[in-house]
Amino acid sequence: MAAATVTEMAVLPPTIEEVQDAAGPRRRRGKGQRAASRTLETVGPVLLLLVVATVVMQAVVDQGNIRPEVLPSPSRVIRSGWAAREAIWQNTVPTLQVTAIGFAVSLVVGWLLAIIVDFSRFARRALTPILVASQTVPIIAVAPLMIIWFGFGLLPKVIVVALVTFFPVTIGLIEGFDSTPKEASSLLASMGAGKWRTFRYVRLPSAMPSFFTSLRIGITYAVTGAIFAEYVGAKYGLGIYMSMQKNSFRTDLVLAAVLVTSLISILLFLSTYLLQRLVIPWYGQEKRSQT
Repeated sequence: MAAATVTEMAVLPPTIEEVQDAAGPRRRRGKGQRAASRTLETVGPVLLLLVVATVVMQAVVDQGNIRPEVLPSPSRVIRSGWAAREAIWQNTVPTLQVTAIGFAVSLVVGWLLAIIVDFSRFARRALTPILVASQTVPIIAVAPLMIIWFGFGLLPKVIVVALVTFFPVTIGLIEGFDSTPKEASSLLASMGAGKWRTFRYVRLPSAMPSFFTSLRIGITYAVTGAIFAEYVGAKYGLGIYMSMQKNSFRTDLVLAAVLVTSLISILLFLSTYLLQRLVIPWYGQEKRSQT
């Protein structure tokens, strides 16, 4: 009797929990391999293109005997930039400060305008044409005026960055609010929800994907706007550093500063994806389920 019981226990199929525990390490390895494969597919072509372009540029400069004042080789740019790393870093910090403060102001202004437009039809009719018209004013004409009006301090550069970046944020939010399914709004209205509650639970979550798309556009414009404002007039920053090195015919240091600017823009751009995963994780899950 005991032997039969032992035999029956030996041939019993494993439980679901036992199967999941046994398959756990393989599942994690499979997810890790798929993530690494997706990263390689995304980053690989870019890295390959950059390597090829660098090698070609290096060969063209070396074989063409081009003067470094005209076009320095990539190796010279990297060597000069590394030798001047302390000066470049000292000028990078003010640029980052202007970018952060200016873009923060832009986000506050963009959110306020988008919410006002969403809640008021009169505001939509009045503000939308003005928002569009504000982008027709060339920033190259506005930036010197900011320096004249507010001096060479932090304020004029912050205003320039905000002017450059608030439009994509505002329009992205307005279009995001408008993308809310009417059925969801009607359902909440039928349950007695007011306009603010509908906005909070339906319209705001629906606008988040569009907001992060506009955020990526705005953050890249923010760095460019900060450098341009410094280029017009500043005491410190990558923009004034480029201007000084250009006047000294140090093209290699100008390009080194450009390289630093590009790296900053790329890092800020990528950080928006991390922020998006933290704020709206459901959106990434929906996109992965659709593919």
